[in-house]
Amino acid sequence: MKLKLPDGVYTFLKWLALIALPALATFYGICGQAWDLPHTAEIVTTITAIGGLIGTLIGVSQYNINKEKEQKKEDEQNM
Repeated sequence: MKLKLPDGVYTFLKWLALIALPALATFYGICGQAWDLPHTAEIVTTITAIGGLIGTLIGVSQYNINKEKEQKKEDEQNM
């Protein structure tokens, strides 16, 4: 099975992985230390790991889409 995400889903997940989750991890890390919240390091690590997972999944999707486009281009050139 080749993972290919629709454009809207890809765009949202890219924003989530590259902007929202790192910002949230930074915010929670700073505020967690300032307010002495429990498990701050663990929560920041988990948020960062989720961002990495999403980034990997969208990277695989984009790779598959690009490979499919290349194959179509090659097929058109060989006709």
